[in-house]
Amino acid sequence: MKKVFASIVFLLFAASLTYGQIQIQSGTFFYSKDNQNYTLHANQGKRIVEYEISFPKPFDKKPKVVLIPSLIDAEKTSQIRYNLKASGVSRDGFVLLAEVWGDTQFNAIGGFWLAHTEE
Repeated sequence: MKKVFASIVFLLFAASLTYGQIQIQSGTFFYSKDNQNYTLHANQGKRIVEYEISFPKPFDKKPKVVLIPSLIDAEKTSQIRYNLKASGVSRDGFVLLAEVWGDTQFNAIGGFWLAHTEE
């Protein structure tokens, strides 16, 4: 009887691990004035660039995305005003939006992204 009970507990434990499993994927991004359609280094006012990021493996459900900047190459004569946003998030990927405004001029911006599903 103890073996049967232990087997049932083990099967329930194993099933709960696969059911409540959190999925996590991550990657990096780097965009500069050498990239096509990059406009954050020129002019003034609001400027936005969009880049598609594809997940290495599709998620089972739509994840949440966190963006972490780690590199900003800004002109020293301008204010640093920027916003990073993940738009159009799906199971397959998302669109990274990098925005500057005013006199801000970025020669390059880079960082990390982390996509995860909730429990």
